[in-house]
Amino acid sequence: MATFPAIAATGLAVVGLLKDASAGTEFSDLRFELYQAADFNSGSQMTEGLSVYAYRVSVNTARRNMPPTVGPDGRRYRAPLPLDLHFLLSPWAKSAVRQLRILGWAMRELQNVPILPAGLLNHYGPEHDTFRPSEAVELICEPLTIQDTNAVLEAVKHAQPLSVPYVARMVLIESAVPLDEGGPVQTREFDYAKVEAR
Repeated sequence: MATFPAIAATGLAVVGLLKDASAGTEFSDLRFELYQAADFNSGSQMTEGLSVYAYRVSVNTARRNMPPTVGPDGRRYRAPLPLDLHFLLSPWAKSAVRQLRILGWAMRELQNVPILPAGLLNHYGPEHDTFRPSEAVELICEPLTIQDTNAVLEAVKHAQPLSVPYVARMVLIESAVPLDEGGPVQTREFDYAKVEAR
C-alpha cells in the first residue's frame, strides 16, 4: 500500500510521463505543470504547454470495506483508504489548431500507459518509496458528471481551456495504525449465568 504522499506522487507522475514522452517530438518545448484552481485565474497561465489539474479526490466506493493489511514486519494494520484522483488535462496554445494537436498527442501518450507501475510513480514523486513494488494505479479517461462540470467551471471561472478529464483509480493509502490483538484465550468463565440461591 502507498503512503500518504501517493496523491502528489500520482499527479507528478502524469506530468513527468508526458514531459518525458515529449522529448524528440514537436512538443519537446512545451511546459508541463501540475495546476491548482488559482493558477487558472492568476493571469500568468502558460503560453504553450499542458496542465494537469487535480480537481477532486474521492473515496472509491467499490472497495470501501477493505480488509486490514499486513506490513513487512508481520503486524496487522488498519484497512487502507482507497482513493480515486480526478484530473483535468488542459492544453494551452495561441491557436486552436495547436491546442488540439497538443491534446491529441497527450491523450495518445496516456493511453499508451494506462497502468502506472510503482517504479514510474516513485520516480517522479518527492519520496522514491511511496508505492510498494507490486502496486500500480489505473489511469483512464472518464467523462465529467454535470455536478463535477459545474464545480470545476465555478473554481476556474472564465479561464477554463479545452480540457479532458482523467481518473487515477485505486490509490491505496495505507495506515500506520497497528491493530493490537489480544493474547490467546486461556480460560472461560460463565459466572454471569449463575443464579444465587435465596
